[in-house]
Amino acid sequence: MAIVKPFCAIRPSREKAGEIAALPYDVYNRQEACEAVRKNPQSFLKIDRAETLLGDGVDTYAPEVYQKAHDVLWEMVRDGSFIKEEKPCYYIYELTMDGRVQTGIAACASIDDYEQGIIKKHENTRAEKEADRIRHVDACNAQTGPIFLAYRADAAINSIVDAAKQQAPLYDFVSEDGIRHRVWMISGQEQIAGMEEAFAGIGEIYIADGHHRAASAVRVGQERRKAHPGYTGQEEFNYFLSVLFPDEQLMIMDYNRAVKDLNGLTEEAFLSKVAEIFEVGEAEACPIKPDKKGVFTMCLQGRWYRCAIKPEDRSGDPVKGLDVSILQEKLLAPVLQIKDPKTDSRIDFIGGIRGLGELEQRCRRDCAVAFAMYPTSIHELFAVADAGMLMPPKSTWFEPKLRSGIFIHALD
Repeated sequence: MAIVKPFCAIRPSREKAGEIAALPYDVYNRQEACEAVRKNPQSFLKIDRAETLLGDGVDTYAPEVYQKAHDVLWEMVRDGSFIKEEKPCYYIYELTMDGRVQTGIAACASIDDYEQGIIKKHENTRAEKEADRIRHVDACNAQTGPIFLAYRADAAINSIVDAAKQQAPLYDFVSEDGIRHRVWMISGQEQIAGMEEAFAGIGEIYIADGHHRAASAVRVGQERRKAHPGYTGQEEFNYFLSVLFPDEQLMIMDYNRAVKDLNGLTEEAFLSKVAEIFEVGEAEACPIKPDKKGVFTMCLQGRWYRCAIKPEDRSGDPVKGLDVSILQEKLLAPVLQIKDPKTDSRIDFIGGIRGLGELEQRCRRDCAVAFAMYPTSIHELFAVADAGMLMPPKSTWFEPKLRSGIFIHALD
């Protein structure tokens, strides 16, 4: 039984929503974030990455950065750039990319569901990345970036969402990357009760993206509980900001690999070893996109090769059966000596949104070989999480990215 509850959102005024909404804080380095805020002073990045408003000499994680985030957020509430809903509501958040639509529900999920495994994880988190967002949430007294959750599609939820989308949207704007964003409100008591009841019948919810944000929100909630030993469980700090999507609407893109060198092998010797491990097709001059699970393609010396995993190397294990796992265990580790892809500087990971052309460019510029993967499916992700296992690093790339700044959840 999942608790997914409505909340009193802090959200942009209608006329400022398109300017304020920003990509997640962690897709930018500091220089890129500063440039984005310089170009658009209304961008929510100035709150999510408040170092953009301070001098270059200020450390990204200095106390004054988090205080600045707090001050800017609540000043924007005072000046009307943000408004706070007076009663709890659900919100429908639709994103359209290249004609493909996915529609989620902005709501609050329970930290107890997270701790009890109703909300399931498939990645480990790193303490230093958690620490940053813990300090940000605590200083702002608000969660500013939604966690991207997924659930198995439900007819009752779909019906409520479809009915809400017949109304005029609160927001309708196109971001600079061409993604259309539309938002509707569900405020009627009957619809709210129906949504809560429908989610109560959902057995499992999965973190698709945002493991660090989720872990940080939970940690802050735990600390608030310690500070308020008489808490009832209804306080806002017991919940975290989420957008939940049905599995049938989600698209995971490929997450590709590029390696700096061939571990001392010549191109011919390396290709020979690849051919011993996989079923390798004829070289082609044009990029080849993998067409099914069990197939990846390889760019080497400006030529492309279709590589199929041999039947005997496939596995029913949720993790060992992933294409990225098989590539790692059969080729990257034993042949290229990349034992730990999380820490080895010889391997880079390239999101599929950048296309196969990016892999060719990397091979011309600074890499010896690149691998284009077939995307991991949402159901493979579910299987790993259901088994209580962890995905290999950089297994999934979700597009489009949820915007920060459209929904904010205050902790009191």
